[in-house]
Amino acid sequence: MSPTNEVVRYRVDSAIATITLDSPANRNAISAVLTEQLGSRLRDAASDPQVRAVVLTHTGGTFCAGADLSEAGTARPEVMIDLMRSILELPKPVIGRIDGHVRAGGFGFVGSCDLVVAGPASTFALTEARIGVAPSMISLTVLPRLTSRAAGRYFLTGEKFDAGTAKEIGLITVAATDPAAVDQVVGQWCAELRKGSPQGLAASKALTTRSILAGFDADAQRLASESAALFGSDEAREGMTAFLNKQPPPWMVDQ
Repeated sequence: MSPTNEVVRYRVDSAIATITLDSPANRNAISAVLTEQLGSRLRDAASDPQVRAVVLTHTGGTFCAGADLSEAGTARPEVMIDLMRSILELPKPVIGRIDGHVRAGGFGFVGSCDLVVAGPASTFALTEARIGVAPSMISLTVLPRLTSRAAGRYFLTGEKFDAGTAKEIGLITVAATDPAAVDQVVGQWCAELRKGSPQGLAASKALTTRSILAGFDADAQRLASESAALFGSDEAREGMTAFLNKQPPPWMVDQ
């Protein structure tokens, strides 16, 4: 694969694999090429006996903007579900390192990580309802993390919230007060994880993800079908077209 086509970068240093979403031009949107490369990097980390933990991070001001709406007509919901499952089932802890915006489907990656730190540049918003769809698939990893009241609020309103609120509602582990603190937290976690045995870490992680994975088995197929139906609807097409053209959707009510 040529470097010009590489939108997910991978490196290993001192037993830590760093996977970097590196497509800032489209705000690290979940495109076909990004999902293929991210899946490949996760498999690399899983199969490398030298890797003790994984850091999932990003370049640019956005961690992940959600689905690439320019590919909405060809996207396969099962691919996103498989990626979230891959992070959850990875026999090594996955740390989310965020100092940028998280929108819509990007929440699925955040919810899949075992530990997450977000810096002061981070903002979060579940904006699916505004374009005529719903956070169907990502609910598999997001709903188990959030309080029920927080889920009701942010799934419906689409309003933006900061890292401090993300910590309060259970979406992330630590809200860092400055950019340097983000790396300090990640460094501390990595130092602690290097002390764990591969078997001990894998077994301990499995205990914490078992109930979430049970939800996958119960609901993944239904939610994939629901997501495909929503994205294929006339209302969603109108909403996505309005979004791409930076116009208000036809259903927006003026105050």
